[in-house]
Amino acid sequence: MKKLIGFGSLLILGLLLVWGYFYFNTSPSENAMQAANETSKVDVLESDNTLIFEPKETTNKVSIILYPGAFVNALSYAPLAKNLAEHGYKTYIPEMPFDLAVFGKNKAEAIIDQNRDEEFVIGGHSLGGVMASRFANEHADQLKGIFYLASYPDKKGEIKGTNLAALSITATRDGVLNQTKYKENKRYLPNDTTFTEIKGGNHAQFGSYGKQNGDRKATISEEKQTSETSQAMISWLEKIKLK
Repeated sequence: MKKLIGFGSLLILGLLLVWGYFYFNTSPSENAMQAANETSKVDVLESDNTLIFEPKETTNKVSIILYPGAFVNALSYAPLAKNLAEHGYKTYIPEMPFDLAVFGKNKAEAIIDQNRDEEFVIGGHSLGGVMASRFANEHADQLKGIFYLASYPDKKGEIKGTNLAALSITATRDGVLNQTKYKENKRYLPNDTTFTEIKGGNHAQFGSYGKQNGDRKATISEEKQTSETSQAMISWLEKIKLK
């Protein structure tokens, strides 16, 4: 009986993955594909299933690890990562199994272990932020801070009581973020968390992959939302560097 139950659970999981893949799955936009090209300021590499956007000249000591949202390809965050790298912040985007961070929560571990001369903040978009927060909960001593893009920590990802700096960025036209959970789960964040709201932005434009089911139409361009997101992150990172 136990074997049958186990098989049934795996079958249900498999069916849910297939359904989720076809219902939610997106593809990187042309803009994202272009942002993945090397420029005079930024090298773009891929190593151990991780996209790396590295400044060619000035590199800040603090580097960024960005977990993608559910069923969103890592490449979809290339415009944001390129923007951050152009401002001197080396940015890593791990590719997740089945494009789901729930199966790759500890992807950051290898990145941190292999780059001991760097300090790190971690974060993510949507489900990616939830899983990044769970990693941060277990590895707070290896990180400087955590950021959430249309996301929030759950109980397993609680960072209240740690020394981590925290940044929460949301958008006024987001139709995907569970607002009730978002408000309830603020209790798991430090009291000095920085909150930023992007007027006219939506859920999907934290990445670059087109429309997302359930989302509302943004009233600002993807480029403007990317710029405002990176500006908010850079301002927060500058404060972290001064500590």
